[in-house]
Parts: sequence; C-alpha cells; structure tokens
Amino acid sequence: MSTHPEVRGCILPLHLHYSVSDHTWVQLQDDGIAIVGMTDVAQNLAGPLLHAKPKKVGTTREQGKPVATVESSKWVGPVKSPLSGEIVATNEALEKDATLINKSPYQDGWIVRMKPSNPQELAGLLTGQAAVDAYRARIEKENLKACTRIEGCQI
Repeated sequence: MSTHPEVRGCILPLHLHYSVSDHTWVQLQDDGIAIVGMTDVAQNLAGPLLHAKPKKVGTTREQGKPVATVESSKWVGPVKSPLSGEIVATNEALEKDATLINKSPYQDGWIVRMKPSNPQELAGLLTGQAAVDAYRARIEKENLKACTRIEGCQI
C-alpha cells in the first residue's frame, strides 16, 4: 500500500491527521508543535490561490475557528483549525506566493504552526486508511472533481 494514496488524483498522505469536514491536516512534531495546512482536496477546490493571510503569532484559536483566510479567483474563505491552541509561527513565504499551497500542500504550503492546548482533540481527527476512506466517501457523495496538478507541484 502506498504511503501517499490518491482519491480522484488528490493525494492524502497516511501519516497526517485530517479534519475531513474542514479540508485541513495536522502533523504533530516531536516537540509537540502541530503543523497545520490545507489538504490537496481543498487547494484543488479553491483553484490557484491569490492570497493567503494567516492569523498573527500569539493568536489563540479554538478548534473549528479560522487560522487563516485564503483567496482564489473563485473563492474566499477561512482555513479552519483542526485543533485548539496558540499560533506560534506562520508561513511567511505565503505572503509572496500563496500558490505554494497549491504546489506543495503538505510541505512548503503549510499555513501555521500551533502549540495545541487540548492534545486530546488529535484523537478526533482521522489518520491512515480511515482518513482516505472518509475522503473517498465525501468526494464521491459530493461528486468533487478530480485533483489536477499545477506546474512545479510537489507533494
């Protein structure tokens, strides 16, 4: 089994934790800091991003509240936090090039780093094959279009 399975061309790495309803992912680091970003599905639905504006360092967010706002030519909306906690870093590279989220949603396109205030919330997120299966069901139910790659994309 691949560690980066695809659903309609959208890549979903098995090692991440997902909030499928909000199209966000979390990767918990060894130091307890959580990296948060948009999924490949989310960036594909939004299209090429024009702007990404994370909340400021020091901002505390509850699970489900926005950690950033992103804008494309067809959509403006929040990136909802999959965990409660304090933002300890933002991806400053997004100010110059929001398409980093499109090109590399799980690496260069991360949005914020957070210090979780309720690490138990991680247990409520999906990971591994359960996340892939939940995304497959959502994509098929909502008949979401297949993911396409923009030039220079790296997962």
